[in-house]
Amino acid sequence: MTASLLSQLSQIVGQAFKTVGLDTSYGMVVPSQRRELGQFQCNGALAAAKQAKRNPREIATEVLTELEKTGLFSELTLAGPGFINIRLMDDFLVGHISDLAEDSYFGCRSRHMPMKVILDYGGPNVAKAMHVGHLRATIIGESLRRLREFMGDTAISDVHFGDWGLPMGLLIREIERRQPDLPYFDAGFSGPYPDNSPVTVEELQEIYPAASARSKDDPAFLESARKATFELQKGRAGYLALWQHMRDVSIAETRTDFDLLGAHFTEWKGEADTNDHIPQMMDRLAKEGYSEVSEGAVVINVAEESDKKEMPPLILEKSDGAVMYGTTDLATIEMRREEHDPNAILYIVDARQSLHFEQVFRAARKCNSIGSDCRLEHIGFGTVNGKDGKPLKTRDGGVVRLRSLIEDAIGEARKVIAETGMSERFDTAELDDISTKVGIAAIKYADLSNQRMSNYVFDLERFTKFEGRTGPYQMYAAVRIKSMLRKAAEQNLTEGRLLATHDAERNLMLAIAALPEAITAAAEKNAPNILCDHVYNLSQEFNSFYHECPVLGEANLDIRASRLCLCGITLRQMEKVLYILGIDVPDRM
Repeated sequence: MTASLLSQLSQIVGQAFKTVGLDTSYGMVVPSQRRELGQFQCNGALAAAKQAKRNPREIATEVLTELEKTGLFSELTLAGPGFINIRLMDDFLVGHISDLAEDSYFGCRSRHMPMKVILDYGGPNVAKAMHVGHLRATIIGESLRRLREFMGDTAISDVHFGDWGLPMGLLIREIERRQPDLPYFDAGFSGPYPDNSPVTVEELQEIYPAASARSKDDPAFLESARKATFELQKGRAGYLALWQHMRDVSIAETRTDFDLLGAHFTEWKGEADTNDHIPQMMDRLAKEGYSEVSEGAVVINVAEESDKKEMPPLILEKSDGAVMYGTTDLATIEMRREEHDPNAILYIVDARQSLHFEQVFRAARKCNSIGSDCRLEHIGFGTVNGKDGKPLKTRDGGVVRLRSLIEDAIGEARKVIAETGMSERFDTAELDDISTKVGIAAIKYADLSNQRMSNYVFDLERFTKFEGRTGPYQMYAAVRIKSMLRKAAEQNLTEGRLLATHDAERNLMLAIAALPEAITAAAEKNAPNILCDHVYNLSQEFNSFYHECPVLGEANLDIRASRLCLCGITLRQMEKVLYILGIDVPDRM
């Protein structure tokens, strides 16, 4: 596999430092901040001078002399107190890009040791329509899953359905209140229970808020819901049958939203899947002295001496015997260890849940629920806000449904496409496909291009523009290349050996060569915005190349064939990065 350009250059310059008696680490090369001075720069002479107690410019001069002997550089200059500016020989740059293009992963797997990673994201709940709060978890989680697979990891994605606990008891009691004659509530009924659900997902989405409101006003109703929750968790047949109906219709509904967002899950497990594991876990924790009873509840003390603020204990079981989210999360970790033995478990969940995950992770370590060789990480994120800077709400102050958000984006995309005159070239089916892809691209790129811990303002009008830092702009750049390559094929023009005859070609090649570092940084920081920056820069460099370097109209056959080849390489990389971001590129627009 081809090593990245920066790693190769750092190795070469590091060897030059070693030759003059200094550590190779001083040879780290980075892209130049000032393109007019060079393509790359090395600032190691300044740090080396402190250690060697020598003049940094003298060290840089000696290193420069060694680098000149390699014959790999067209220009080597010194600036300031000892900055080394580097410009590559064209043959070196072209050879690297040619090798990189032979690798389906553009050198991004060359230094990565494959891992088994579980990603927990999505987090829908039974009886609740997915809302804007699920948007970032799904988009970020799916992008990180695709990133991991691109790097060669085994990525296991679990939706972790919210299907257990008091909300289920509230639903059972509210349905019983409305339809008391259903067999699910007859303790003496031996079955079989009906095959079809007695409630639709639309009805559930009205029933749950009503049940929740009733529980706040009616203590007796709340207590009966708690009892129903307890009996459900203990395996009462009628309640389990009704619960299964509610779970099935809810999953069917959420699959539609996930399919629209292109989210793929290898596992559709939920809190309820831990029910059989929890008793044995609770027994072990008690026998080994990890849990204790406090005020009637079973807890794990997770506070540490080094804590600078209060760390509450993790509650496993309330005094009434009900288990908590922390209980199911801890049990889930143990089950994931037994089933998958992962190297890492990543939780893509709202940043406001940070305390919860800190408690669960500490408990998992303290109680040996997971080995020290498995990384547990909460990947938090900020909120999606309206133009008023507050969390996005409907006009009447309600929560914005995810489906409505997606449909609005697709509608806005169709409007923009109509305004550009594109729609006249497509039949209805293709126009629907393009509008959907543009709308989804607008939402995803707008979300992912932000640093994930920051909040951002949801502005569909701006997101769907075909200019600037938007998903549609990146899409259009890829479609433009597709169109050019189609025309070349129609004219029987073929790709040829890469050449570098113009700075715009060189700059585009350098942008292509930057992908391995972008991929590595995005994975280390769980930051898809780094890939958004990369593909935007790639689009910008391609547009400069497109305007400055004729392709189909180039008279020189070798240069034309080279530029066609460069276009093809650019398109392949652009589509791969956009795929990681969850953006599908249509064939034409």
